Amino acid sequence: MFRLPVVSLIGRKLARFAGAEQGNIAVIFAITLIPILSFVGAAVDYTRAARARTAMQAALDSTALMLSKDLTQGTITSSDISSKAQSYFTGLYTDTEAQGVSITSNYTTATASTAATILLSGSGHITSDFMQIAGFPTLGFNTASTTTWGNVKMRVALALDNTGSMAQDGKITALRNAVAGSGGLIEQLSALSKTNGDVYISVIPFAKDVNVDASNYGQSWIDWTDWLNPPTTQPANGSYQATLPMNWHAVGPGAKCPFSNSSGGFTCNASPTSKSNVSTIPPTGNTYAGYICPSVDANSHTLYNGCWTSEAAGTGVFCSGSSSCACPKDSSNNAVSGCTCTGSNGGRSCTGNLYVHNWTQPGPNDLTHNLNQPRVSAVVGFTNNKWTSTNTTPTVVNAYNQASTNPINTWTGCIADRTQPNDATGVLPVTSDVTTLFPANEYYENSASYCSSSASTQLEPIIPLSYNWSTLKTAVNAMQPTGGTNQGVGLAWAWQSLLVGGPLNTPAEDANTTYNRVIILLSDGLNTEDRWPEYGNGSSQASGNPIDVRQALMCSNLKAAKDSKGQTMYTIYTIQVNTSSPADATSTVLQNCASSSDKFFMLTSSSQILTTFNTIGTALSKLRVAR
Repeated sequence: MFRLPVVSLIGRKLARFAGAEQGNIAVIFAITLIPILSFVGAAVDYTRAARARTAMQAALDSTALMLSKDLTQGTITSSDISSKAQSYFTGLYTDTEAQGVSITSNYTTATASTAATILLSGSGHITSDFMQIAGFPTLGFNTASTTTWGNVKMRVALALDNTGSMAQDGKITALRNAVAGSGGLIEQLSALSKTNGDVYISVIPFAKDVNVDASNYGQSWIDWTDWLNPPTTQPANGSYQATLPMNWHAVGPGAKCPFSNSSGGFTCNASPTSKSNVSTIPPTGNTYAGYICPSVDANSHTLYNGCWTSEAAGTGVFCSGSSSCACPKDSSNNAVSGCTCTGSNGGRSCTGNLYVHNWTQPGPNDLTHNLNQPRVSAVVGFTNNKWTSTNTTPTVVNAYNQASTNPINTWTGCIADRTQPNDATGVLPVTSDVTTLFPANEYYENSASYCSSSASTQLEPIIPLSYNWSTLKTAVNAMQPTGGTNQGVGLAWAWQSLLVGGPLNTPAEDANTTYNRVIILLSDGLNTEDRWPEYGNGSSQASGNPIDVRQALMCSNLKAAKDSKGQTMYTIYTIQVNTSSPADATSTVLQNCASSSDKFFMLTSSSQILTTFNTIGTALSKLRVAR
């Protein structure tokens, strides 16, 4: 080093100036040179100290970020922070002039009201060159860096399996604790929120349907087509769609129910809102005399919300041209009164009392009743009240002109999958395109209307994005096992809950803010049923796994979605809870739906639900360096 000889040289020159007798100017110059050199030297030494401190600040910031990343990913624990901090800092801090360098670390865990932090403090000194003259042989410096968890705004949608199998092996209890219990996901994420709106969470309980709350019956985004129509006008039922019997127009009061589970998937009920099965149509003298009220559909697991009337239309031929043409039977299994058949094979013909059947939801000709209700235009009968070999397709349109026997305000809140292809998209609903609307459904399985508030095991309503942590916890803790598995409808509504402008009134986003949009989908089994009964019967899927095919397409669309900056919009975590014995196969659709392989979790015990949600909660903690 050459600096100390320089100081000695300056000292010798100053001594010569002090002893010089050649003139006053030299003495004055010598006197003023001391403070000038002190100021210049101080500036040089302070610049060197500032440079060392700046380098330390950068090293501490980088160290803090790497520590936070390690802690987030679980590669270190909080007890490793001190040693890991020293290792990272030593590799990053390369200033050769700093001496006596040391760092300390302090990790503060998150609480219900404060975010977690990592505080790193560093100190050191340099040996001064010029400030030694003023009595300062060294100049010390110190700095600090703090990482705060949760500064990126987060919107997290929880699609949670509420199906009947969740009652087994303590799964539903473990799920409630993992999400809403002490130290659960809601508390983890809420601790990251410094101000209201930093973190939002939605809760989407699902079975075959989701429950969007019956109070929404007046919303324009609901498709009432299936809910209002009879079972003979349910396109989603495919090959399971019911058909009218050829003696349809001879069926009236006192006749046997013309439907059975083998002929349509349903039988008859006593009245429009009853769930009491009857073998014959209510006879004359009853309030609902002649009403043909379909029971729950065993194929689609839905209730129909109307009945066919039986309005007398005189007597005449009601079917001809088929050997299957026959009179309806009465309760004694005899032909109904006044009905006779003649001929055989293609010449057979049957005559009897005729009835016009209308469906008891307002039709397109209803001009005085329920003007605020949707209309149905389902076909309800054969031309001229007669089936023939050339008139086999019903064409007569419903013309019920009275008040609905089951208006839409009795809907319990269930929503089924959207009409394809929008069952697999995130397109927002528009009234001009019915395929973008959400079909109302009356989900009924295992003798329960699962969306009804009076159900003993209600499928809980969706909770849109909220930062009301107590409300979210209450909703999760109220979840009960219900019905069959349709992961797709839960995933679809998790997606909708994150879309601004959709049916769940998602809060607006700031264009200048970064958002981390996350979907967590948990299910304990394979898909078994959805809106299309041909795809699954409630216990297994049809060949080719069509439910999974539709869900896989939705996952692909979700993963391909980009924001306005061209960045991937959603991070998807999927969890399969596989406690069955023998174990279910790994769900390929869940595995492939995850954003990456490390975001799919296969669990084999209920106890792993808590640790998995804790792991995800830690991974969701985003960082910002606060100096």
